[in-house]
Amino acid sequence: MYKPDSVWTWAFILITFIQAAIVLAFEGYVFAIFEESLTAQSEAVSGTNSEAYTRTIPTFLTLFIFGLLYQLVLVWDALRMKNTIQVIGLCSYNVGLLIYAGVQIDQIKTATGVLSGTLTIPDIWDDLAPFLKAIPGVIALGLILMTGVAWKLYDEFAWTIYKNISADLKMKRRYLTFQIYIALLKFDFFFFLGFTIQFVVVVVEVADPEFGLTLAAIPITVAILVMAGFWTRRENKWGMAFIIFLYFCAVAYFIFKLVRMYNGLKVANYIPVRKSLTIFAVITVILIIITIINAIVCTQNFDTGLKRYIEHRKWESEDEKSYTTEMPNLSHGPAPSRMMID
Repeated sequence: MYKPDSVWTWAFILITFIQAAIVLAFEGYVFAIFEESLTAQSEAVSGTNSEAYTRTIPTFLTLFIFGLLYQLVLVWDALRMKNTIQVIGLCSYNVGLLIYAGVQIDQIKTATGVLSGTLTIPDIWDDLAPFLKAIPGVIALGLILMTGVAWKLYDEFAWTIYKNISADLKMKRRYLTFQIYIALLKFDFFFFLGFTIQFVVVVVEVADPEFGLTLAAIPITVAILVMAGFWTRRENKWGMAFIIFLYFCAVAYFIFKLVRMYNGLKVANYIPVRKSLTIFAVITVILIIITIINAIVCTQNFDTGLKRYIEHRKWESEDEKSYTTEMPNLSHGPAPSRMMID
């Protein structure tokens, strides 16, 4: 079990943990006020567009819970592996949370306005606004602190990288591409799931066939991402070709959803969360396109000797053997140590 072993690794974990605790406390307060304000008249709007607005705040809270907890897992994973690429990616991840926090202010304001107009709830916006506006501030401060600590971690991890990396410059680039690709898969998962949660909870009804199909897509997506990493490590070209094909299908799916949000017969269903769904869809499309490019480059790097760098680790201490996946120095031949899979 990995434990932080320096001031900066502890700082990075504590920053993300404190950020998560404060944001979740604020979101929890907003949710509690919202739930207490619901009146018996909410049943009168059952089955109408107004009912969808009653699910916006629980949805935002659910997403922030998952997003922040998932961030903590990725932080632990990045520090365990001493992976600077993932550390930098986590700072970008925080930018995504910051954007989402900003969007939720407008969407919850709209939701409370609609619901108070239908007498579903009293006007509670003045009670919620200070906490909702504080959340982007907390995340922005966390982002600044994380970026500063990430710079220190880059210097700290450099020694581990340099003493275990091959002298071959081309091999360094190949391994860097591999690391970026694996990190992208982890971030792809969050944004896909974030889009799906909002879509299932707010947009579609349980009786709608699309509800079941969308839920079924979640385990399928997890399996695809797991196999994507597996086939990359095994240098399976046919498997990678299949995965890249599925990536293109995913791009088509999200573009279809984007078009459907603004055109067609079901536009009204999307209005309660259309802004956040649009952001998640756009970010996911961009990430998948970047993932496709990296997947193609990784496939081109097959059969060039990279596989042994990924599978074999050689460390000077037993502690490092368990906690990092940086590229080992195999310039003097394969390492005698046991094989480890990231």
